[in-house]
Amino acid sequence: MHGKSETKLGIGVIGCGNISMTYLRNAALFGGVELRACADISADMAELRAREYGIRALGVDALLADPNIDLMLNLTIPAAHFDISFSALSAGKHVFTEKPLATSAADGRRLVAEAAKRGLLIGSAPDTFLGAAGRRARRLMDDGAIGKPVTGTAFMMGRGMEHWHPNPQFYYQPGGGPVFDMGPYYLTMLVNLLGPVERVMAMATHGQEERLITADGPFKNTTFKVGTPTNIVSLLEFRSGATVTFGASWDVFKHSNHPIELHGTEGSLRLPDPDTFGGTVSLSERGADWADFASESELYGDRNWPYSAPDRANYRMLGVADLARALAAGRKPRASGELALHVLEIMEAILGSGESRGSVAVNGTVDQPPLLGEDEAATLLA
Repeated sequence: MHGKSETKLGIGVIGCGNISMTYLRNAALFGGVELRACADISADMAELRAREYGIRALGVDALLADPNIDLMLNLTIPAAHFDISFSALSAGKHVFTEKPLATSAADGRRLVAEAAKRGLLIGSAPDTFLGAAGRRARRLMDDGAIGKPVTGTAFMMGRGMEHWHPNPQFYYQPGGGPVFDMGPYYLTMLVNLLGPVERVMAMATHGQEERLITADGPFKNTTFKVGTPTNIVSLLEFRSGATVTFGASWDVFKHSNHPIELHGTEGSLRLPDPDTFGGTVSLSERGADWADFASESELYGDRNWPYSAPDRANYRMLGVADLARALAAGRKPRASGELALHVLEIMEAILGSGESRGSVAVNGTVDQPPLLGEDEAATLLA
């Protein structure tokens, strides 16, 4: 049994947009962390979040220099992830960043190397695999519920962003697209369950060369050019020998594919959307009917989001709490920079294979993160 930590990690937040509200609200759930200050390119936005959550609003440089800040929580846009994270490491701060770790594997490797050189920890979203559904699936896999994994499927499909986002153009440019935007949730869960990926083969297309913005806002009924693939089908070869089909598309109106299914020598496992911490995991042993494991009554599986009418589990900040515990215990965090780097290398290989139409080896490797046990998960709470 792990005891609760008496020392709180002082958190500074850079990036006060919409996603920050979830992190800032959830911070109060965890005992090893303490919000202390925030910053944003918009001083008004930083002041707003500071008033809402009872913390200080500072400029970015002041926040980086603040001795009361131990860890920088990087919630900026993906294009700024590398610069902000590298600046924080250079200032002697631990880092936890929103996904992706960086927009290129080369920059991701620089971040991981810089953290190691300075003796600092770096972690990255997604931490959803640490939720109730992810922990249940990992326990079942570790217990051999499906035997040796052989094959599987993972599908992220939808219509994209322009029907709800008032300014969606950046989602459709290099560094965006369904692989970089949503792929980290699916690929992180797969690596957590199956281990590292060695090689990929992919085909990538544009469903539409131009997109029409229908969301309310200044760009409604205008079009923009698509600069990155929006429909990708890939085959992932894992070091374990398992092969999984991963599809990511923003060109689908409706589908009936399960988010993730894994099949082995003794049975099959079905997982819910890995963008959430909860949902139902289902197991079929040797072709038997599905046995469902709901997570609503389990730790980090309860429906708590959206705030006004919760129908999903959202415990973003769990990975930061685990990083704080890792720092005290002298180990790597589970949602580590190394794990995020491997996922980034997979995504880059997928897009590279889609362009070349040949197989691409995935640079680097990573160990599966240790299972977050139920006792330890409980001790992360305030």
